[in-house]
Amino acid sequence: QVQLVESGGGLVQPGGSLRLSCAASGSIFNIYYMNWYRQAPGKQRELVATITWRGNTTDYADSVKGRFTASRDNTKNTMSLQLNSLEPEDTADYYCNARISTLVRPTRPLDYWGQGTQVTVSS
Repeated sequence: QVQLVESGGGLVQPGGSLRLSCAASGSIFNIYYMNWYRQAPGKQRELVATITWRGNTTDYADSVKGRFTASRDNTKNTMSLQLNSLEPEDTADYYCNARISTLVRPTRPLDYWGQGTQVTVSS
């Protein structure tokens, strides 16, 4: 089994910064990619950032380009998301998602989700 655990959310003033982390653990065989999604109250879940594990390539939603930066540490199976120049519109629950294959099913990856971490941007 695989677990994703997010950390780093909190309350920050507009213009401030936060760093979110997502740690994957369990019987991991291969990580294909990790994503950060967010969901604001009354809105649909939105894909914010993606990082591929092997190629270390990143992609971002237009709304966060230039402000958010994704990175990964493949020795620790961890993905981080640096959130800079935060705006009230960034307030949401942020979720980590990853496609991972396990030692039991090395050729059949599944999608896993973390429990979410709350980010509130307010003065």
